Amino acid sequence: MPHRHLIAGNWKMNGVKASLAVAEVIATQSRSHSARVALFPPATLLPLMADILKGTDIILGGQDCHHADSGAYTGDISAAMLKDAGASMVILGHSERRHGHLEPCALVARKVQAALRAGLEPIICIGETLDQRQGGLTIPVLSRQLADSLPEELKGREFQVSYEPVWAIGTGLIASDAQILEAFALIRRYLDQRFGAHVAPHLLYGGSVKATNAGQVLALEGVSGALVGGASLTAEDFMPIIAAADSAPV
Repeated sequence: MPHRHLIAGNWKMNGVKASLAVAEVIATQSRSHSARVALFPPATLLPLMADILKGTDIILGGQDCHHADSGAYTGDISAAMLKDAGASMVILGHSERRHGHLEPCALVARKVQAALRAGLEPIICIGETLDQRQGGLTIPVLSRQLADSLPEELKGREFQVSYEPVWAIGTGLIASDAQILEAFALIRRYLDQRFGAHVAPHLLYGGSVKATNAGQVLALEGVSGALVGGASLTAEDFMPIIAAADSAPV
């Protein structure tokens, strides 16, 4: 089967019922393009979006999950709940969780285990801050995040790793081709050394991906897709990114 890029739209804390119309347009228009498309709406919209997108190829996912399967965790959502609401993927370790909610790598790994138990395919995010980049710490930071965020249970399972330099998220900045290629080479080496032929994850790039730069990013060697934030909130902004995968090398 030929490789298909994954274009994933993370809506973050955006979207109400009226936003379901955006998902419908994306589903309709993406049929003529080659990429796999995934949407990660707020949890409040997951069951509704699952209903209106039934019979389409759009993949639905949650933006986070708790590490426990159930329990006294007010306000949290378990992986099993996401699965029950119609999700088949989940984003874990996003920088807005790592830094905004002070989530350590060990917790991310426990969430990945929970996602796998529920039958969800995880997208595990890693990335360095601007201070770490400027301090020459990118390689040790990414290496630590990979080692501590990816549990052994991933062996033989489907998952994605998304490289998202923190300094490029929501800033309009984007990593250079050389910076992306360096990070992706590190990720591939680590995964090969640790898991060998037991895993074949897709590697995504995230960080201010938009219509004007998507084609260049997706054309880079080893880039299997993109995790898109703000540009996924409207069909007008998201569809050109999806279309850019049509001409990307497989």
